[in-house]
Amino acid sequence: MKQFKHTTGVIGAGSFGTTVATLLSHNSNVLMFTRRKELADKINTSHEHLGVSLSENIVATNSLEELCEKTSLLFPVVPSEVFRTTMQAVAPFVRPSHIIIHGTKGLDITGIKVDELFEKEISRRNIHTMSEVIRQECSSLRIGCLAGPNLYKEILEGQPTASVIASEYDEVIHAGQGVLASKVFFVFGSYDLIGAEMAGALKNIIALGAGILAGRGLGKNLQAMLITRGLREMIEIGKAVGATHRSFLGTAGIGDLIATATSEKSRNYSFGIRLGSGEQKDNILKSMDEVVEGVRTVRIANSLSKYYHLRTPIVNLIYNVVFDHLSIDKAIQFLMRYPFLPDVDFV
Repeated sequence: MKQFKHTTGVIGAGSFGTTVATLLSHNSNVLMFTRRKELADKINTSHEHLGVSLSENIVATNSLEELCEKTSLLFPVVPSEVFRTTMQAVAPFVRPSHIIIHGTKGLDITGIKVDELFEKEISRRNIHTMSEVIRQECSSLRIGCLAGPNLYKEILEGQPTASVIASEYDEVIHAGQGVLASKVFFVFGSYDLIGAEMAGALKNIIALGAGILAGRGLGKNLQAMLITRGLREMIEIGKAVGATHRSFLGTAGIGDLIATATSEKSRNYSFGIRLGSGEQKDNILKSMDEVVEGVRTVRIANSLSKYYHLRTPIVNLIYNVVFDHLSIDKAIQFLMRYPFLPDVDFV
């Protein structure tokens, strides 16, 4: 067993949480939190989880108090819909000296239920990025996010990739790079925290759409148009909530978008393929082991677009296909006839 001077904490034992723990195990000891004691015991006994062989440097725990006591750097990696309650649970044990870098690509909603979004509009005051949730619930101020292309299956296969640590603090960026970087995992730094978070959340919507086209048997030409025009809409929504275009045009934006919207290893793209092939939304979601963040995010983005009167036909169409049973063929016809702006209109 390797011995390291420090231990890094991971909150969440899903597929990406396990992937982050595996990356961290190359440079530190890892304490991985799961709510289920039986799962923690199984991981510690078998050193295996979700079909992945785990390093002996990875130890599981079901105690948030132990996790925070033994670490100074935490990586929360849980679905956006439970992110706030998770932060509320960990908050009593977080010290101001903790550095927290989340790996969740979604948005938090306050003051309204997600199921009510079809009948109510939301504005910036209703939505929060995960870093904002951390600040609201915890005493830690040094916060960042792990963004960029993160197809976990490729990472676990040891394929080379690059990601981004975004934060307002150099210390957070350097801490994240120090524990994550390896010969096959390159980590860029960015000061555009909100931009990186918004890009990471919104690209899941475009991945749904690209998957729908693929499931309908359509080729890369139309998918490429959807992705590039979808990027413009991502930027428009990002600007409406205070982000700039910078991160959208970098690894955390275009890079993550290309990976997520073209690979069947992406949950959002795979969901879209199945929907485009004729399967029902609810049946697809029930059959998938992990959360498809784009399904939740498209409801939020569609409502934001209405509130701010944004021109986002692709986001609106994807929402209507997923939730209002709009015919995919009709959506495609509308997409092809819509009077778009000039090709480059967001820089």
